[in-house]
Amino acid sequence: MSFIKIIIMTKLSVNINKIATIRNARGGDIPNVVQAAINCEKFGAQGITVHPRPDQRHITYKDVVDLKKVVTTEFNIEGYPCDEFMKLVLDIKPHQVTLVPDPPEALTSSAGWDTIREKEYLQTIISQFKAAGIRTSIFVEGDVEMVRNAKDTGADRIEFYTKPYVDDYENDREKAIAPFVEAAIVANEVGLGINAGHDLNLVNLKFFAERIPNLAEVSIGHALISDALYMGLETTIGKYLDLLK
Repeated sequence: MSFIKIIIMTKLSVNINKIATIRNARGGDIPNVVQAAINCEKFGAQGITVHPRPDQRHITYKDVVDLKKVVTTEFNIEGYPCDEFMKLVLDIKPHQVTLVPDPPEALTSSAGWDTIREKEYLQTIISQFKAAGIRTSIFVEGDVEMVRNAKDTGADRIEFYTKPYVDDYENDREKAIAPFVEAAIVANEVGLGINAGHDLNLVNLKFFAERIPNLAEVSIGHALISDALYMGLETTIGKYLDLLK
């Protein structure tokens, strides 16, 4: 089976969790996450991503409610589908929900879903979001079988967990990208949209975006916010957007 490559502009969704992490270190409301989201959009970001956790150690549930009122591009909420998360997303109705398999206490996402073992569970969760009209993406690794079976969960998109690519990029970028290219071809064949995120940065993003066919969106937070400490938010977002052209 073959696919037709459609040339698309990969969108940049800025994950603003790190803004909330800085705020929470001192309490209060500085820096203000709502203003940060507004500025990201003003400077060209095509989406805002947040990952609220039950312990609210960075983005809080209140932040999600407040952001819903001001985000004018794409609002993407990612997280583990515990009961509290499910209720929040179904109440807010963002443009997209991205499901990650890490438990609430995890420091950060560290793997993709096993779409074979967890297929029935994901079908149950995803059906609720789709009934509410929310586009659903699921975190997967660059594995052909995980991608192929992701289609059967009912997901609209996959989001590639890109840390393995990033870890191997400096040693052999062709080898690092190869499994993701193969998996992306399968995603195109079965009709899944493709997102990507985790540790992508100004060094490795361009090569990844150029090689992945029909990459719809990248979600970048830690690296982008860190770069902004040196270069400013407007300049930094501009640099990331340039890499995606």
